[in-house]
Amino acid sequence: MTHTPPRISCQKCKFFYVTWDRSFPYGCKAMGFKGKTMPYLMVFQASGKPCTAFEEREPASKQEN
Repeated sequence: MTHTPPRISCQKCKFFYVTWDRSFPYGCKAMGFKGKTMPYLMVFQASGKPCTAFEEREPASKQEN
């Protein structure tokens, strides 16, 4: 039986970032790592549990002219 991780949108998490490293383009500041795949997948592969660090990012505020 294959376990599938619950889909978490890392792009909506305040800890997610894109690195300049082509070998490891995605990072998680909460977990302290970079990788080739989305961090939620790396967490699930390593622990067998969904990411517990997810916190929704604040929406970008629009600047008035």
